[in-house]
Amino acid sequence: MVATDYKSQLGKLIQQNRTARRMTQSELADALGTSQSAINRIEKGGQNISIEMLARISDVLSSNLVMLNNTGKINFNVHGGKRLTGQIEIKTSKNAAVGLLCASLLNKGKTTFRRVAHIEEVNRIIEVLESIGVKVRWLNNNDLEVSPPARLQLENMDVAAAKRTRTVIMFLGPLLHQYDDFKLPFAGGCNLGTRTVEPHLVGLAPFGMDVVAKPNTDYYHATVKLKRPTKTIILTERGDTVTENVIMAAALHDGETVIRNASPNYMVQDVCFFLQKLGIEIEGIGTTTLKIRGKRTINQNVEYYPSEDPIEAMSFIAAGLVTDSEITITRAPIEFLELELAVLEGMGLGYELSKEYKARNKHTRLVDITLKRSKLIAPKDKLHSMPFPGINMDNLPFMGLIATVAKGRTLLHDWSYENRAVYFTELSKLNANVELVDPHRVYLTGPTRWKPADIIAPPALRPSVVILIAMLAAPGTSTLRDVYSINRGYEDLANRLNSIGASIETVQGL
Repeated sequence: MVATDYKSQLGKLIQQNRTARRMTQSELADALGTSQSAINRIEKGGQNISIEMLARISDVLSSNLVMLNNTGKINFNVHGGKRLTGQIEIKTSKNAAVGLLCASLLNKGKTTFRRVAHIEEVNRIIEVLESIGVKVRWLNNNDLEVSPPARLQLENMDVAAAKRTRTVIMFLGPLLHQYDDFKLPFAGGCNLGTRTVEPHLVGLAPFGMDVVAKPNTDYYHATVKLKRPTKTIILTERGDTVTENVIMAAALHDGETVIRNASPNYMVQDVCFFLQKLGIEIEGIGTTTLKIRGKRTINQNVEYYPSEDPIEAMSFIAAGLVTDSEITITRAPIEFLELELAVLEGMGLGYELSKEYKARNKHTRLVDITLKRSKLIAPKDKLHSMPFPGINMDNLPFMGLIATVAKGRTLLHDWSYENRAVYFTELSKLNANVELVDPHRVYLTGPTRWKPADIIAPPALRPSVVILIAMLAAPGTSTLRDVYSINRGYEDLANRLNSIGASIETVQGL
């Protein structure tokens, strides 16, 4: 939450700008997809305002309400040592949303995505889409409408926005059948070491795409001489974005494509369910072999609900366990959490699951998870991730964090990233016992007696959230500086944690 005097000043500023535009509170509420009572509380300084909400209010009122300092950085002051209580609902998936936004380029009609999280990663892709001529607008609080032009203006692409996300690599598949020569900026996103694009190129080459990255340039140059795949496409890496790229290429191929060693992970399934709504025939969703019958053109108005985010669910599981709390996490996609919960159960976790129910996409299985206060012990085996249905590589950092409060010594092996395990050493500043073996392996010994610290957030999403959650357990006040990495993948995380008993202030950086 922000300081009371700051909230009051901001509320007055919003009221003045609204009045100047001759808008009523009700009209502003309608434009934002919220209630008049919420606007009234905001203007009276009685409501917390997230950075995302502030940006949307600024957009509606055509006014930059707050100019951040020269660094433009946001910090969290965390008053830790408190148990969490109550329940928290999982939002829709970041990784599904960005894949779906790329997949919308396949459709010449209007695509509406429902309940999309307001996060920086989504914002970056929207900026890229708008720069090439796609009309994108928020319909209300969390619905997103995408309308492509007859021809994309690829030469006008917002390079700065594209370089801040790895997602732009997933433009290759959708554009393959539509353009025979185009360039894409090098992919960015988290600073987790070199992420090779070679598996993407191997998977797309059977459709006639050739991609080169020339020396002394900062872009991929794609040329296409369309051809029909003559045999099964074997992916050399069972990667999520690799699989999505090849699926999207197959969607506009008016024949049958068979893909083996495909990722069956949650975001891949979401893209497949969306393409089915567009009339693409897909067999084998949720397996490593996909059979796709595409269409030469797709032109229809469609709406789709992305499924809930299992990584966010794991984040809140970690928050509950590290703070020794009993909380309920609702709308958790259990198919993508079952193994993690089984491992934690072996470490001593007590929990209850509700009966399963369907997500709004009518496919994904959801449950409510109620965590019990538990005395944890170190796992008998090392913690490591594997392609789905193994422990998700993005859940592994949270499993490691949980190990810091378990009695005993745990070896964590993060083989899939070049240097992400190194970020666990930041937890030593909060008094965790961390032994770095090499850039991929780390020993974690618990239980930890946490202490507060002042830490700069790593330039990577999951490690930053791990540090934030650890700060929730540390008695006293900690500061996490420059939390852009967190805002890339979580909507309004601080206020949502505050809703279940955390105490986090969002402040402008120094």
